[in-house]
Amino acid sequence: MPEIQAAVCTAFNEKLTIETLHLRDPGPDEIEVTLDAVAICHSDIHFAEGAWGGALPAVYGHEAAGRVTGLGARVTGLEPGTRVVVTLIKSCGTCQSCSTGRPALCEATGAAPTKLTRPDGTEVAAAMHCGAFAERVVVDRSQVVALPDALPPESVALLACGVITGIGAVVNAGRLRPGEDVVVIGAGGVGLNAIQGARIAGARRIVAVDMTEEKLETAKAFGATHGVLTTEGKPWRHALRALGRGADLVAVTVGATKAYDDAPRYLGWGGRMVMVGMPETGATASYEPVIPAFMGQHFIGSKMGDVVISRDIPWMADLYAQGRLKLDELVSGRWRLDQINEAIEDTRRGGARRNVIVFDAAA
Repeated sequence: MPEIQAAVCTAFNEKLTIETLHLRDPGPDEIEVTLDAVAICHSDIHFAEGAWGGALPAVYGHEAAGRVTGLGARVTGLEPGTRVVVTLIKSCGTCQSCSTGRPALCEATGAAPTKLTRPDGTEVAAAMHCGAFAERVVVDRSQVVALPDALPPESVALLACGVITGIGAVVNAGRLRPGEDVVVIGAGGVGLNAIQGARIAGARRIVAVDMTEEKLETAKAFGATHGVLTTEGKPWRHALRALGRGADLVAVTVGATKAYDDAPRYLGWGGRMVMVGMPETGATASYEPVIPAFMGQHFIGSKMGDVVISRDIPWMADLYAQGRLKLDELVSGRWRLDQINEAIEDTRRGGARRNVIVFDAAA
């Protein structure tokens, strides 16, 4: 088994440690990918903080791009050296969700045999079916999509999670129609993609809601027509004034209970609230059921943007190549693997759109 360097979480709320691990060879339906880049998603941070539990020790990371370096016996359609995006969406292709076009909700994605071990034989979990805070990964064939060589890996890695989650939330889960009005709560990495997804889909007006003027200015560069600070009293009133009515679609892209408490206040008659951000386990939100019942409103969960990666990632990659989708602008900083704790801390502070670990970054 090859040796790789990986960032390992040994205890929640502690710094990750760089360790030498053994990575097993790919099984019949798996591929090995040597990574060029992996982005730091807030979900990785929440897992490392223990917000959702999980086995330890573990390697997180699930938003990656690299090249195929190993193929299982039954894998077709890929060749060694192919550039791929690596996602956490592992799908069986035959369960009820997969067979009805919703592979992100696959009901049969059981744990794979152990992929990572320490030299002493201790098992290390490859979290979210990936374990991509590492030089290489072994993943199921269903988790990858091939992309053209010309696309920069640190940008296209974002197509593995943040981009598809944000755009898919409004286009797939929210079924945004041209001319509708949109409110996006949170202008971080996922929120910016919800905003540009709404722009691409033909929204009439897009209101970004966030805590800082800097993020609202960035949101306008991605397509927001208006910005509202959450620090203003009752910010939904400012949004409603900007729109002249309640929104047709409200996307909650932050995992904050307060955001979910307030989100229905932005909705108009028949409006849809798309629930994207994930609070920690046990957190609850409250609302008056009589209002959505009377106003015909809908609350919609959106996991990974309800995407079909073989359909949606090539579409988004084409938009990027045409200059219609912003990816380069999402990359806030490039870091080495041994700088991952600094990159995580920078992400925690809230200013970064996406920090990316680049494996060939200069020392």
